[in-house]
Amino acid sequence: MKVCHITTVHAYNDIRIFVKECQSLAAAGNEVHLVAPNAPTERINGVFVHGIPKGKGNRLVRVTKTVRAVYKKAVEIDADVYHFHDPELILIGTKLKSSGKKVIYDVHEDVPLQIFRKKYIPYYLRKPLSMIVDLFEKNTSRMFDLIVCATPHISEKFEKYNTERISIRNYPKIEKIVESSKSNIHKRNDVCYIGGLSAGRGLYTMEEAIHYTSCSLNLAGVFFNQVDKARFIDDKTEKVKYLGYLERKEINDLLKDSLAGLVVLEGSEAFKYSLPVKMFEYMSAGIPVICSDFPLWREIIEKHKCGFCVDPKDAKAIGAAINYLNDNPEEAEQMGRNGRSAVETEYNWETESEKLINAYNNLFNQTNIKEVYKNENSNARSI
Repeated sequence: MKVCHITTVHAYNDIRIFVKECQSLAAAGNEVHLVAPNAPTERINGVFVHGIPKGKGNRLVRVTKTVRAVYKKAVEIDADVYHFHDPELILIGTKLKSSGKKVIYDVHEDVPLQIFRKKYIPYYLRKPLSMIVDLFEKNTSRMFDLIVCATPHISEKFEKYNTERISIRNYPKIEKIVESSKSNIHKRNDVCYIGGLSAGRGLYTMEEAIHYTSCSLNLAGVFFNQVDKARFIDDKTEKVKYLGYLERKEINDLLKDSLAGLVVLEGSEAFKYSLPVKMFEYMSAGIPVICSDFPLWREIIEKHKCGFCVDPKDAKAIGAAINYLNDNPEEAEQMGRNGRSAVETEYNWETESEKLINAYNNLFNQTNIKEVYKNENSNARSI
């Protein structure tokens, strides 16, 4: 198949889009193209990348000029299957579908819920705008050949609108799994958090929690606002260390040296039904997880006995979990091994990629069947 992935929001080297989906499809023998803003125009790891200038200015510019440029390039590529990743491309998806192409909508997030939480939107507009987007997204989804959903919760939203759905989760690649070279007995008593840094993602609760322990906290990622960044960069207590944005090798080194990984996100609806990549990265690195006590996350942690679930707003409970792991290194090490085993057997991208490739093959086979049927009818009429 000739496949074209398109995005106006994500970077061309986005982990889900480029590293996982595009490269997996290319490795399976497909000709894969990716159209993305501000990308180099070259072939990278088997994927033909096409860069589109990202319009400068506000969001309106992005959803007009950039979308038109992406659509123009996508049409030029003339693919068999188009796979788009942003809700602002829904109308582009319908145009491609009406031209006879196979079209896939990849839903990364619960978009209506995201809109309801956007602080830059006036509060009185959030609910009606969220409802409008919800209806629009669900009803237009009927047109598409496949809805790819990042979580089962997102898939359930489209249940009444499109029966062709599949959950493709953002699990880590087995080949990227890091293995700790140290036992917990010989590790430093540091815990870590990797990812976006904000109050809603437990930043200040983690800071408070670490002061109930004899351990230190390493933060790696990008701050969502400058006030938080200034505070943590200026921290002189040595209990909390901001390491900045780390590359993959640096993250691996951090995980290998850590006692445990934290993912204590607040109890918003968006977080409760998510499957955070960082949680599975901690598990893949063979370190225990201390996470928010959400039903979906609790099911994973308790099933595999690979960490603790805590109230994400209870700093003392988080601190107690850290202390327990620090005081019981052999048990902590067993939890780490359990998590790693779970990723190797269940929570890995290789399993998810097989589902994605099979779904693509089904689309291709359906197209071939229709072509054969059309040719047979044409031959019958000529006879």
